[in-house]
Amino acid sequence: MSHNMFDGYKLLAVLVLWLGTSAQDKHTVHVHAAQHQEHQEHTAHGSVGLEKVVLVIQSQRNSYHVRQAVERKVEILHQAAELGKGVPVVVLLHELSEYEGNWSILPVLPQLFATYGQSAFWFFFIEDETRVRLAAVLQVLHRYQVQEEWFLGKRLHDNEASIIHHYAFSEDPSSFGYPDPAAGWALSSPLLRRLAERIQHEHLKSDFTIDWKHEIALYIWEEGNGPELTAVPEFCTEPRQNCATTFTTYLPNCGDPVSKNDLFVAVKTCQKFHSERVPVVKATWEKDAGFLEYYSDVTDASIPTINLGVPNTERGHCGKTFAILKRFLSKAVPKTEWLLIADDDTLISMVLNRVAVSRLLSSGCSCYSDDAPDDMVLGRCFTLLGVPITHSPLFHQAQPDDYSNALISLQEAISFHKHWNIDPMAVYKHWLQDTHPLDEL
Repeated sequence: MSHNMFDGYKLLAVLVLWLGTSAQDKHTVHVHAAQHQEHQEHTAHGSVGLEKVVLVIQSQRNSYHVRQAVERKVEILHQAAELGKGVPVVVLLHELSEYEGNWSILPVLPQLFATYGQSAFWFFFIEDETRVRLAAVLQVLHRYQVQEEWFLGKRLHDNEASIIHHYAFSEDPSSFGYPDPAAGWALSSPLLRRLAERIQHEHLKSDFTIDWKHEIALYIWEEGNGPELTAVPEFCTEPRQNCATTFTTYLPNCGDPVSKNDLFVAVKTCQKFHSERVPVVKATWEKDAGFLEYYSDVTDASIPTINLGVPNTERGHCGKTFAILKRFLSKAVPKTEWLLIADDDTLISMVLNRVAVSRLLSSGCSCYSDDAPDDMVLGRCFTLLGVPITHSPLFHQAQPDDYSNALISLQEAISFHKHWNIDPMAVYKHWLQDTHPLDEL
């Protein structure tokens, strides 16, 4: 199996590519910036009403998250009407454009400033499950002068040097803070203006995102030339006194759970890991699967494994993944509505339903080589097909220690990845094990 640090299962990590803006858009940003700065000079020490706040709900395109985002917008506008301190602009992120990369926030900042920067003093970002107390939000914002650059949020930090953050600040990981999106975070308009202009002139250097909240904090900090995150105690995830925001859960309430007999599980492995990794899967989450098969480069009756005729590759596993997708639609395996594909060192990975798999294979979209990165190819194919790829922070592409403890301790984690220098059994028992037998998932 591949040792690539980013292999595994974050489909979304490949979609972020900022394509730039037109000359007209750039002119609009500069005009708005000049007008906005003049207006701010007259109101720097005055109170900020809700009409000066743009709330951006970080919505996704699938039906569940659209519904949640619309409900949150209605709640916010109703609350504003009762409060009587102005009406904020409430923006649903997925409605701004068809560009799928907007979920990583940085690509959409120029558009946000060009559209709303002339009149807004603050841009406040929340998840679709974040609850907001508008009166308390205004009290927080009143503490900060609107003509200055501010980056506000609930501060997270790494517990130790993290692979998903490219080992940044390895000598003192806790020294750098980044926002918890569930608690909400805010940018002052002067800061957003500078970021928008920088993105337009320089463009974003990376064509994929691993952890957007850390990456946006790094981009804003700009090697010490920009502001660090200012911690705001009123931006909360768990309810407590004086909170301006609270959060419910990342685990969606989509109706009745799926029966485990309606989920087919495919585990990717190879001969050299049969004795090292497969026993961990068997001792942990295999028992929760109704239907499960191991796919390897050799047939091993003791596991058992199935050889799909695709040789093992040291980088991506696109050939093996597409062979699994074809087998899933064949009569060789039980017919189920859902397919879960996992690496043999994943404690769980990427989930597809039968309709999505069928559309993918019938489209003709395929691997350009057997060792192509399967997550990137799948992301590209589904984007071309217009199939929304839903991001969930409950799927983790690294080990628990690579994430802020303050963040994952409040999550109901679905998966972790890699067995390097850890006891995978201990990780499973602490973070993932359900003590009750499962008939549903």
